[in-house]
Amino acid sequence: MTHRQDLLNAFDALLSPERFKDYGPNGLQVEGREQVRRIVSGVTASRALIEAAIAKEADAIFVHHGLFWRGQDGRVTGWMKQRLALLLAHDINLYAYHLPLDAHPELGNNAQLGQKLSLRVTARFGEQDLGFLGERSDATSFTDSAALAAHVRAALGRDATCVPGHAGPIRRVAWCTGGAQSYFESAIAAGAQAFLTGEISEPQAHYARECGVTFLACGHHATERYGAPAVASHVARELGLEHAFVDVDNPA
Repeated sequence: MTHRQDLLNAFDALLSPERFKDYGPNGLQVEGREQVRRIVSGVTASRALIEAAIAKEADAIFVHHGLFWRGQDGRVTGWMKQRLALLLAHDINLYAYHLPLDAHPELGNNAQLGQKLSLRVTARFGEQDLGFLGERSDATSFTDSAALAAHVRAALGRDATCVPGHAGPIRRVAWCTGGAQSYFESAIAAGAQAFLTGEISEPQAHYARECGVTFLACGHHATERYGAPAVASHVARELGLEHAFVDVDNPA
């Protein structure tokens, strides 16, 4: 077992949340019991994940999407009351790290997605260096946009929305997980021939066609389900704790 503060210190030491300007609080969001033996990790602190953690007798939950965000309505009603009531009734600690979990160079969402897609990082770009730029680990090129989309489908187990922009083989691929469609222009400026993220908004389709850079929206959840278990597993091993990852499916 370890004290909840020691667990917080371990997460903070690994992820350095103080370096980031974020959309909500990183770290311990809901205080539970002092001693932690078992951690459950997941993408989002949904009721389904909390219920799964209760069933697994977890003392702590580690997620990418926590409960609290900047500009949020502060009233504890509805879904917020339901989630908080479960955490408090079962004395479970909730740890959440947003941008710090995206950015970690080895265990973060972007690094882990790159590994999943067999992409080697060559550079970082964009605000707070959250965007990753690289190429295939074997240094080969994708024959075209359709081949890249098929590669993503095979790796992630779901179809991506693909807007072909680049004509011909694709070697330089940029990516940033989740809702990072706003990073597309920075990826173009960084020299990418294709950009992968979780979501697409209306302007990106036009940018892809006009700038000759392929855009793939691969799913917010689908691109961000690798960092939380990687970090939680790493810290659990360091502290001698039990860890389990629960993947609550989300089509978004």
